[in-house]
Amino acid sequence: MAELETKIKKSQIIAVPGGFSAGDEPDGSGKFMAAVFRNPKVRDAVHELLRNRDGLMIGICNGFQALIKTGLLPFGEIGVMTEESATLTNNAIGRHESKMVRTRVASVLSPWLSSCKVDEIYAIPISHGEGRLVATPALLAQLEAAGQIATQYVDLNDEVTMDIDFAPNSSICAIEGITSPDGRVFGKMCHCERIAKNTMRNIPGVVEQPVFAGGVGYFK
Repeated sequence: MAELETKIKKSQIIAVPGGFSAGDEPDGSGKFMAAVFRNPKVRDAVHELLRNRDGLMIGICNGFQALIKTGLLPFGEIGVMTEESATLTNNAIGRHESKMVRTRVASVLSPWLSSCKVDEIYAIPISHGEGRLVATPALLAQLEAAGQIATQYVDLNDEVTMDIDFAPNSSICAIEGITSPDGRVFGKMCHCERIAKNTMRNIPGVVEQPVFAGGVGYFK
């Protein structure tokens, strides 16, 4: 933990990746990573990065789970979770899903999305069994009002949808990604890091979503 604390203090960005652990059940590696971030030394280093050093965080798939389970999303700080807290749970389809989906940029509040434009559509791969975001109506309204709903699943007509063919986890309001109130923390289910030059060339509409370019560019 001391080594992780030291590395965070020397960093501008914390990226929390996806990755399966113990069969990804229950809650997968997201639960383990959340426990690490709750260590007092690590927690304080994360808060210092975000509050005092203009730092950024991103979590993808299980990394998104970790950010949700700590409270970093949607609140921007590590705190105590309650029954009213948002969570990521089992896909409505009842199994792991690995496929290409289409997502729409709904807000560019986050520096991570500074190279994107609202309403841009991206075809991106998913690979998860627990990607369904659940939140209370009050919290959902708060996220919407603050522009924290970053990305949503859409159909072939570019319309936001919870249709299981296009949003296999049936996340509330078709949400694929959300941010903290100031946009510094961004979590998403789709694996934009899997898109690279000369990959998925047989899939129409596949272009790199410039999430990492936005994050790195923020410090230039």
